[in-house]
Amino acid sequence: MSTGTHHVPDDAAGKRLDAWLAAQLENVSRARVQLLLSEAKVLVDGAAAKASLKLRGGETVEVLGEPEPRPLRAIAESIPLHIVYEDEDLSVINKPAGMMVHAGAGATDDERNMGTLVNALLGHYQQLSSTGGALRPGIVHRLDKQTSGLIIVARNDAAHLKLAEMFSRRQMRKTYLALVHGSVKQDKGTINAAISRDAIRRTRMTTRRDVGARTAVSHYTVLERLETRFGKFTLVSVRIETGRTHQIRVHLSSIGHPVVGDTLYGAPETIVVPGARKKSDPPAETISLDRNFLHAAELEFAHPRTGKPLGLEAPLPGELQAFLEKLKSSQG
Repeated sequence: MSTGTHHVPDDAAGKRLDAWLAAQLENVSRARVQLLLSEAKVLVDGAAAKASLKLRGGETVEVLGEPEPRPLRAIAESIPLHIVYEDEDLSVINKPAGMMVHAGAGATDDERNMGTLVNALLGHYQQLSSTGGALRPGIVHRLDKQTSGLIIVARNDAAHLKLAEMFSRRQMRKTYLALVHGSVKQDKGTINAAISRDAIRRTRMTTRRDVGARTAVSHYTVLERLETRFGKFTLVSVRIETGRTHQIRVHLSSIGHPVVGDTLYGAPETIVVPGARKKSDPPAETISLDRNFLHAAELEFAHPRTGKPLGLEAPLPGELQAFLEKLKSSQG
């Protein structure tokens, strides 16, 4: 950040201070500028100023230091949990789509911390493992925000370490259900393609970059093919050997079949009935899904303390089942 003095030109008259200053400072967001202002680290003509101050032109603006955001904290909240299995060592939760597993990046403390699975767990359980740190108590693995389904939670450190070892040794059998665009040709297949972060769009992962790539293996089986008014779709089950970020979404997109609803990896936001249309025709029929059609449906593993085999399932949530039925009704 460029600390120091900045002079406001006449043509900036009428602009808000926070918006103007964010444009002057390289790689600094408006949210960080607002944090600086709230900490009285920005002076306008020698006096602390509010973010909403309207500039006149000709002022001297001094930036006195770096913003110091409050540290993230995990906060207990009373949020309902769908518990599929629990004992003194672990719990298995059926996470809904739209819920983050733990706190992430955001402009304010509230935005980063509220409504997460961790918050719900802290509101429900007296004890969780501390191995993952203060922000991730009990969290052994993750699911993407818009992916629903089964996630394992460790209730103590011994269970956490054993579960983490099982994940590392690929002793967890995780099976997902996904609906993808297009008709997948092979009834079964394996996608063995290393995954790394996209060099340009940092929120994406890719199979097309060697730098930082990590081994990733996904096995898929076709469950059903649909030919509908909205196009062709395939329902697949996917078993993953590894648990890379966005693995299933990246892998399926890499073979030309993005997950329905996954606009980050090539799926359309709105699915339109294909075909040429005249201007006089009524609007084309559309269908859409406001989440990814990806669900962690099955978990199979040995209990970390007793060694007893556990096999757990979570059926498709209502919104995915309804979407699938709507597509099926448009076949033929």
